[in-house]
Amino acid sequence: MHAKEYEMDRLYKTYGRLLAETDLSFTRYLYEKINWDNKLIVIKGAKGVGKTTMLLQHILRTFEDKQKALYASLDHIWFANHSILDLAEYHYTHGGTHLFLDEVHKYKGWQQEIKNIYDSYPQLHVVVTGSSMLKLEESLMGDLSRRHRQYTLEGLSFREYLQLEKVVQLPVLSLETILTDHFMQASQITSKVKVLQHFEKYLETGYYPFYREEGDGFADRLQQVIETIVTSEIPSVSNIEYDSVYKAKQLLAVLAESSPYTLNISGLCVTLQASRNNVLKLIDLMDKAALVRRLYSVDSGMNMLTKPEKVLFYNTNLMHCLTPHVEDGTMRETYFASQVGVGHKLSMPNQGDLVVDGRWLFEVGGKNKGFKQIKGIENSYVVSDGIDIGHGKKIPLWLFGLLY
Repeated sequence: MHAKEYEMDRLYKTYGRLLAETDLSFTRYLYEKINWDNKLIVIKGAKGVGKTTMLLQHILRTFEDKQKALYASLDHIWFANHSILDLAEYHYTHGGTHLFLDEVHKYKGWQQEIKNIYDSYPQLHVVVTGSSMLKLEESLMGDLSRRHRQYTLEGLSFREYLQLEKVVQLPVLSLETILTDHFMQASQITSKVKVLQHFEKYLETGYYPFYREEGDGFADRLQQVIETIVTSEIPSVSNIEYDSVYKAKQLLAVLAESSPYTLNISGLCVTLQASRNNVLKLIDLMDKAALVRRLYSVDSGMNMLTKPEKVLFYNTNLMHCLTPHVEDGTMRETYFASQVGVGHKLSMPNQGDLVVDGRWLFEVGGKNKGFKQIKGIENSYVVSDGIDIGHGKKIPLWLFGLLY
């Protein structure tokens, strides 16, 4: 065996072992939405949401001859003294047709090499994934932006969590179905399953699929994910002040201990001892990194220097990880936004809590929540936590977890 073939052999062995260990019993919602025939696909997603597993499942399901495809993670030691181009050349000249490259953000200059592969190997299909949302966002500007098809994999929906836990397999519901038929949908599901006991667990630990392997160590693992984003990724893509890492941690602490955080920008500037522009830039970066979610008023435009009306955590697991005292109102709105925000546009209304797609108004609260705040407003609904089944325009909060 030549030296080059021997070295390639290490990559193929890793690939084969990972394929052998891949389970096909559960696939993420995004799998069926991807057009896998595209020549260049980019899949973004926070660390731990299941991108690697999805690639390996696709290879197992699709390729009769598994050697036509090759999966490699770009943090593999092989890439210390080889390039992506070396890999593409070898794989292509040995009959390969598809390359699946994981963790591309860990390889310096990956976008130029992927562009070269795209231009030089017309028959080679490439799928790349990255968990540094910030670095991918920055890298996908320019030439590459016109060549690739991009997808984002979110964390588990409550529906997927119930399926993964083997509690029940439920279909995806459209928002229109939930609004018009929630009584029957919820009645059918809750006659079979005690939904609320599973819902509480999901809110604490169910968003990131790695909760299954981590068990009691889940919070520590999620803390590491947050730490990596704040201490490594934010500084690496931003020229904000040197102490921005400390300020980002402070900002997360402030958000974690607040009620649904209606943004007082001047108060934050004082707390963080930072300029208005730097605070807004920090919030912008944390939004792009899927740590927080900015909500703008229905009437305002959205850009980095427009002040958002409210800032929520990106999902409820992040809240539970960062504070022992999760405020119920914040948790409910965060959950609603994390599920509805995957396929719909969210904004802040003048009355009520959230507007979806500029047309439906929602007031989110506990089981005794009434219609006082949104009385008389067309297309308005109350979303209630702590109830199995709603009636009329009062809908159970958990049911919005079936949207993807």
